[in-house]
Amino acid sequence: MFIQIEPSSDIPIYTQLANQLTELIARGELIGGDALPSVRSLAADLSMNMHTVNKAYHTLEKKAIIQIVPKSGAIINPIIQQGIQDNHRNRIIDELKPILAEAIVLGMSKEDLLALASSIISDIKGE
Repeated sequence: MFIQIEPSSDIPIYTQLANQLTELIARGELIGGDALPSVRSLAADLSMNMHTVNKAYHTLEKKAIIQIVPKSGAIINPIIQQGIQDNHRNRIIDELKPILAEAIVLGMSKEDLLALASSIISDIKGE
């Protein structure tokens, strides 16, 4: 599991970590039921504060991407590969809508956006 954090980025470190873990799952490098490293272990491996890892894990838990089992650790939610639930679809729409609006305001066409989305999906999936 390769994770690279950019400390100078405008994106908070916990968000970078949560995003990279999500991408590893999307790529199939982590699958439902896989255990994630303990907060302490991952923090040590990445030379970061345990609270930062904990915040990333709780962010993923709120999105139902992982499950945190007290005294057992965090695991990839096994149901995430079974199709998206309406509440998750609505959350994603709410998060994407302002980004798409900004792209349109900055001059991207529908075709540009679709090509960009397709390119990003191919990159994530390694196609």
